[in-house]
Amino acid sequence: MRSRVLPPLILCLAATGCVPKKAETPQPASPKSPDLVVLLPDPGKTTAGRAVVSNDKGSVDLHEAGAAVVVSPGQAPRAVPLDSKDVQRKFADALASLPPSPEHFVLYFRFDSEELTEESRRLVQQVLAVVKQRSDPEVVAIGHTDTTGTTAKNIELGLRRANAVRAILIDAGLPPAAVAVRSHGEAVLLVHTADGVFEPRNRRVEITVR
Repeated sequence: MRSRVLPPLILCLAATGCVPKKAETPQPASPKSPDLVVLLPDPGKTTAGRAVVSNDKGSVDLHEAGAAVVVSPGQAPRAVPLDSKDVQRKFADALASLPPSPEHFVLYFRFDSEELTEESRRLVQQVLAVVKQRSDPEVVAIGHTDTTGTTAKNIELGLRRANAVRAILIDAGLPPAAVAVRSHGEAVLLVHTADGVFEPRNRRVEITVR
């Protein structure tokens, strides 16, 4: 009897008992849950900015704190009611992690001087209290003048006033690098006047604490 050689594939199957693998049936993807988008208020305030939520199906304009939109796959964004308690419950951790909002102060100065008025000397304590509440404070002090004197002189005077405020903050323990100073001189008036007018409210330093 003539012997015959089996093809290699058949030999492999016979010898090892291996069988072709069955093709795996792809599992259907889990449906994506809807996304909830909420316009949160600015830190320390009840107001908010503005946002637009959109996809290829439509858009919704958010312009009030607490305004909310649900975005589901394949559907246009849909505005939903969400009261302040719902916002606090759903986003308590996010709200707690927001940095405190910037605070602004205005200190006034005597004529042609970097000496504070008596009222502004008392206000300095409030500025220092706010600075000390911040874990990593940043302060910007911008000096201003009235329209008496020359433009160049007023730029210099505004800078001296801003540096006087900086010195007070540094003496209170704030690192020098945390206080930035600038001068606008007479360029940005709080009370608009003609040139050469004495106006106490323009002789000021505007402070922003972040």
